[in-house]
Amino acid sequence: MYYKGKVRDVYSIDNKYMVMIVSDRISAFDVVLPKAIPYKGQVLNQLAAYFMDATKHEVPNWIIDTPDPNVTIGKMCNPFRVEMVIRGYLAGHAWRTYKSGLRELCGVKLPEGLKENDRLPQPIITPTTKSDHGHDQDISREDIIEKDIISEDDYLVLEDYTKKLFKKGTEMAAQQGLILVDTKYEFGKSDGEILLIDEIHTPDSSRYFYKEGFDERQSKSIQQKQLSKEFLRQWLIENNFQGLDGQVVPEMNSDIVERVSERYIELYEKVRGQKFIKADTLKILERVEQNILKCLEKIR
Repeated sequence: MYYKGKVRDVYSIDNKYMVMIVSDRISAFDVVLPKAIPYKGQVLNQLAAYFMDATKHEVPNWIIDTPDPNVTIGKMCNPFRVEMVIRGYLAGHAWRTYKSGLRELCGVKLPEGLKENDRLPQPIITPTTKSDHGHDQDISREDIIEKDIISEDDYLVLEDYTKKLFKKGTEMAAQQGLILVDTKYEFGKSDGEILLIDEIHTPDSSRYFYKEGFDERQSKSIQQKQLSKEFLRQWLIENNFQGLDGQVVPEMNSDIVERVSERYIELYEKVRGQKFIKADTLKILERVEQNILKCLEKIR
């Protein structure tokens, strides 16, 4: 079986293993943009593997091996159709919702008097429905359970795992001088066990602020220095694109492509605390295929 997602190509092998190839495609506002971003796939795959390994004692995950800079092979899972979004600060979509005048997000009430990027009294979970095509939709815990999208017992496990992962991610970010602002997690079931799947704490799934100078910038209502895709979203918004019907993706020239690539590499190096080593892309398809086949021979 083959499935092409927004930025990943996924193959199922023997109805037992999943081979996930992380491409350089990039999406924003749930739309795949026309230009690929060099080394983005490698950044996402290697960061996800790093954080999966660092959190595997808190939350079990799907990974068996990462045989190539752009490839992860793991257990076949039946994914839950909900993404578990958790927010420690009022940023991005949460801020845009709050700024519009709403004081409730996914059934969670928000206090009055907050400004953009303020720290929330406590992290909040704001799930979204997971859509293969089109926009994900905000949904409350109550609706998820009432509509039987996820059973109450399973949802309670997802909430517990989400809080544990965010706590660990926050601690790891702080060690690198960063603040984990918000992020999302995806889960699936394999042989009755709930596993963390996909990616975690990457620039596609997370937002980071620099810790140094955060309080001063916030007190002066200055935009926070951040590492995430938000700057790309802001560029799209400034060019009249938010993925809405009738809107056209602005031209992505070589300058914006290079800037996005540099931002991904910067985040990798900051989060990992080590230099990013660019993989050889001269014969990338041949490299990926050979590494996948070697791994499958070993695990089958």
